[in-house]
This record gives sequence, structure tokens and C-alpha cells, in this order.
Amino acid sequence: MKKTIVQFVVFETTLDSREFFVRWEQYNRSINDEATATLQRQVLKNGTFKYVSQHKCSSNEFQFALNKERRTARNHVAEIRKKLTGGYSAIQLEYTGETKDDESKIMIFVLDQSADLDVFRQFSVHGKLNIYEAYYVNCEFAYILEFFVKNEYAADVLQQLKILTSFAEAGIYKECHA
Repeated sequence: MKKTIVQFVVFETTLDSREFFVRWEQYNRSINDEATATLQRQVLKNGTFKYVSQHKCSSNEFQFALNKERRTARNHVAEIRKKLTGGYSAIQLEYTGETKDDESKIMIFVLDQSADLDVFRQFSVHGKLNIYEAYYVNCEFAYILEFFVKNEYAADVLQQLKILTSFAEAGIYKECHA
């Protein structure tokens, strides 16, 4: 039985959602047809958006084609910064469905492989927790965590996590439906 690997890809852009979705759909079609993808969005400051795309499949062959179009003077292309964070395997899955309208996902990106995951697990009383561990040695992060919480608690849970734990970055994301 093949192990499911989740590839995380991070995009930052000033494109509005509609324009970004068109480009993301092109990218999503260019990769493995067997992969299932989930896209979530975080609103940053100054009109910038951060998207995290999760691709689940048994293969680690991903072709990246989002910014391959040619730039010309007539065709101004807005910048989309991308970061391939790597492939991760799930070591804890408490939530496998789509988030509901009254739910948010708090994503936490942890660099330290020796991080105490039990500190994060203590927060799962506020919702469900998924933990992904780096599958390859060259992954950007040691762990990626997803907390699924009710919208009204998301900001408070994120603030408590920032006070009590150590991680590289975190944010509140909403699932996108193009």
C-alpha cells in the first residue's frame, strides 16, 4: 500500500481572488490528475493574499506551471510568489472533511524537528488537529499543523498559540472554492 504524501505549495499575490483562481486552476490541471487539491486563503496586509494549496496523492511528481507564460509589454502579468514547501505525511488526522462556513483553519508551520507536539495537542480541545511531518529531508518545515476551529474562536486560539508555543509562521485560513 502506497503512503499518501501531501505536497504543500504557498502562493503570495496581490491578484484579486477571481484572477488568482483562473491561474491556480491552470496550475492544478497541469499536475497529476490523481491528486486531490485543497486551496485555502489568508488575507495579509496591504491587499496581499497568501494561499496554501494542499495536493494529496501517492506520487511526488509535481510539475509547476503557474508562472510559465511569457511577459510582454502588452501583457502585464501580476506577480505570484510561490514556495514549494515539500512533501509531508500525516502523523495525526482528526479532521479529513472540508471546513464548514462557520469554521476556520489555523495553519502553523514549525521549523524545529524537536518541537514538543504535545503543547499543540493541548489546544485541540478548541477543535480538531491534523499534524503533518516532513517526509523528505529537504522540506521547508519539520511539521505543518492544521487546527480546525469555529470562526469565533480562531483569533483567540491563534493568539494563545503565539504566546505559548514556538513556530516559524501561522495564520487563519478559509477554504476557497473557485
